[in-house]
Order: sequence, then structure tokens, then C-alpha cells
Amino acid sequence: MIQTIGLHWHTDDVFWGKGPKPGSLLGVLSSKKKSPQVDFREQIAVYVLYADFQPIYAGQVGSGEQRLLARLKQHRDSDLRGRWNRFSWYGLRSVLKTGKLSNENNAFHSLRSTVLNHVEGILIDAMEPGQNLQSGRFGSGVEWYRQVRSPSLPPSNDQMLEVLYEAEQDRIKAARGTAAKHKR
Repeated sequence: MIQTIGLHWHTDDVFWGKGPKPGSLLGVLSSKKKSPQVDFREQIAVYVLYADFQPIYAGQVGSGEQRLLARLKQHRDSDLRGRWNRFSWYGLRSVLKTGKLSNENNAFHSLRSTVLNHVEGILIDAMEPGQNLQSGRFGSGVEWYRQVRSPSLPPSNDQMLEVLYEAEQDRIKAARGTAAKHKR
């Protein structure tokens, strides 16, 4: 049933689209250090919106023509505008070896136990209830994706601070090297 998952993605790292440029929901496989980026904007999914990490809305997309990114964009302009800054999604389309999403018309047949485990897993991951001592049981076939900041966006504050920090470290090393030469 569930093929791919993205947990607690941040809205600031999404390119929502501008003019003729379509938006993107980029992620990489969490289990590998190097993995090609996958665009999940056309995913069919159940999703949860969060204010920080507090769930405030749950929905689904894919029974009609609309897909994940378009639905999330609607929430940015609806009465939920400004009330959420993270989202998780649980997708029905797998990622092919080409890095593209599978055909959405693939046959869909799941065992009752799989459906129950996946529904329970979504609820546990989305709500993080304090009395649940286990995490969701999705099985080994489900792939988890971590978010990648869209290259269409300017650097984030954290990215800019990292560049400034590295430049300052380089300056300090150079100054120490110069000081060491003058002592000789």
C-alpha cells in the first residue's frame, strides 16, 4: 500500500513554482548517503500538516486529478495560510530506478494486515502519541525520503551562516599561518 514516506518536511525548503516554472517537492532516499533527487510533486498520498511538529490537518490527494504539490499549494492560500510550516506524506507511488514515480495506474492489491499496519503507522508517525512505545510497522519495502532544499530557492539562513562560518575559519587559519611565519 504505502510505498514512499516523507516525514516533517519544511515548507521553506519547497519551491512552490513561479510563472512557467513548476514547483517541486525534492527528496533523497534516507537509507543511502548518495541518492538521486526525486520530485514527489505528483505523488498520490495521505498527508498531514503541522504547526511546528503539532498536527493540525490531515488529508488525502489522488482520488481526482489533483496531486500532492498542488494540494499543498491550495493550503497555503486557504484559511490554513500561515498556520502550518511542516508536512508529512505517505505515498502510494513507488520510485522507479529512473528516479521517476511509478505509473499511478499500477494495480493496487494489499493484504488486510498490510493495510492495517500502514494505517496504524501513519497515525503513530503523524500524531506521535506518548503512550505508543513502538513506531509504525510499514515493512521493509517502504522507502523513506528526506527532504532536499530546492536549488530554485535562494540559500537558507542556515546555509548562509555555514558559508560565513567556514570563511571565518579559513581566515583564522590563514592568520595563524601568517603569525607563525613572523615568529620565525
